[in-house]
Amino acid sequence: MKICHVVPTYLPATRYGGPIRSVHGLCRALAKSGHEVHVFTTNVDGPNDSQVPLGVSVKLDGVNVWYFPCPGLRRLYWSPALARALKRQIASFDVVHLHSVFLWPTWAAARAARRARVPYLVAPRGMMVKDLIRQKSRWLKTVWIRLIERYNLEKAAGIHVTALLEKEELLNFGFHLPTVFAISNGVDLDEMTPDAKPVVENPYILYLGRINWKKGLDKLVKAMMQIEEIQLIIAGNDEEAYQPELEQLVTGLGLAGRVQFIGPVSGPAKWRLFQDAKIFVLPSRSENFGIAVLEAMAMGCPVLISPDVGLAEVVQEYECGMVVNAEPAEIAKAVHSMLGAPERLRVMGERGRALARSKYSWAGVATEMEQAYFQISSEQAEAHEGRAA
Repeated sequence: MKICHVVPTYLPATRYGGPIRSVHGLCRALAKSGHEVHVFTTNVDGPNDSQVPLGVSVKLDGVNVWYFPCPGLRRLYWSPALARALKRQIASFDVVHLHSVFLWPTWAAARAARRARVPYLVAPRGMMVKDLIRQKSRWLKTVWIRLIERYNLEKAAGIHVTALLEKEELLNFGFHLPTVFAISNGVDLDEMTPDAKPVVENPYILYLGRINWKKGLDKLVKAMMQIEEIQLIIAGNDEEAYQPELEQLVTGLGLAGRVQFIGPVSGPAKWRLFQDAKIFVLPSRSENFGIAVLEAMAMGCPVLISPDVGLAEVVQEYECGMVVNAEPAEIAKAVHSMLGAPERLRVMGERGRALARSKYSWAGVATEMEQAYFQISSEQAEAHEGRAA
């Protein structure tokens, strides 16, 4: 099968967070399964442009990646060259998988796929959440939904969500949706080799991921006022210049000695951070899946997450951590409870490790996705035959 993925930016080996890593994990696994996988993307790398060849296929872990320039409207990833390339090539694909909403590449690719009668699957990647839209860019996103996104979603051959929580959020909009496929992200088990040396010497609880307002880091920092026996490590890329606001909060609360920002961490150092952490904490306001939660579990680290994280039901069912509301007092209470029961904490970590490594390999995820692709391709072919008759 020849598969096209469209994503706004695609630099999986750099400082970027879960969505990009998960798209690459899926693409790489599909390529290993024998599919011809192409990714169409831009060369946007934060405020800069990545130094990659433009308009030609670049091989990355068996995946054919096509980078195109973004001459303006960078927040929307506007790229006329990408649109022209899709128009020329999209008819050659069996299926198209779009990994965003509210961004120009998805709109351009969906339109090209409809015109070429190629089935496409949309993955909203956790952005279709009413509460989030109300809190940020409400009017702009409401107009975008009415003019563009609703049509893109309703005319898709399928919708891809990574957890049932994301499906429930999407259904709140009242759209007439096609089949919704709940297929999780995976973890790269072969890459999880931790550094020999500790990254942090003293005992700590850990947040690792994008430093973004929706992650609930302000609540976590405030919780540290009630957690005196351990330090908090915050690792990750500051995507939206949010870290200075958090640093100001830390200073204002007198926590400068116990809350440490260490920037982006990857490779063996990242796995060592997970391995040594007493607890991984993600008090997110909204998280369609939570790839960092799964990575922590795979490294045997107990997790403490909010109910708004896609993996919350899994964590509760398999007892590999705790799920509490993202409020400072509840976070602090849960941390005290977990740290105060070392044997229970160890068992949580072992359960999480066993679960992540048995159920969330990329090979298994790719097999599920392959079945979804075949289903939407067959359904669209039958629909075309019916119209022709």
